[in-house]
Amino acid sequence: MKILVTAFDPFGGESINPSYEVLKNLKDNIEGAEIVKIQVPTVFYLSVEKAIEKIKEVNPDAVLSIGQAGGRYDISVERVAINIDDARIPDNIGQQPIDTPIDPEGAPAYFATIPIKEIVEEIKKENIPASISNTAGTYVCNHLMYGILNYIHKNKLNIKAGFIHIPYLPVQVLNKPSTPSMSLGDMVKAIETAIKVIVKSCKKSR
Repeated sequence: MKILVTAFDPFGGESINPSYEVLKNLKDNIEGAEIVKIQVPTVFYLSVEKAIEKIKEVNPDAVLSIGQAGGRYDISVERVAINIDDARIPDNIGQQPIDTPIDPEGAPAYFATIPIKEIVEEIKKENIPASISNTAGTYVCNHLMYGILNYIHKNKLNIKAGFIHIPYLPVQVLNKPSTPSMSLGDMVKAIETAIKVIVKSCKKSR
């Protein structure tokens, strides 16, 4: 069994992206599943292209994407991705789509196909704050989640997929008063816990 995990490079003036720091620290094997890791650029369309290339290459049982949500205080397991780009800031190559459909022929939205409620409950058992989020935003994170689910749906693939937003690392909030952060260790534990739930879910549906 293979689980593909994606994370982003830094964006928005940050020198690090916690999602990539978490990715680098994940175990290579979790509950018997091989963990395939890839960093994708914080760039509209190109992020999806890179993820799809990797999906075609490794044929994973599930894809879990991780992204930074500065200002959120907990592990946010996303419920839904919507078919719109509406960028508050430019991406890493200067693109800033406003009110633009991701796929003009795609569905209005796709729901995550990983077990989001079970993931939240298991992370909470580790004494780490977690919740279901009903908006992945309209930036590259939502774009990637939508793009992956859209690709899976259109090609009728038996691949589960979802997205988890994580807070800033403490080092990122040194000059951001009253902004939440979370330790790298807790975020790694949370994502590994989520992967355990996903692996169990994939085994059940085989």
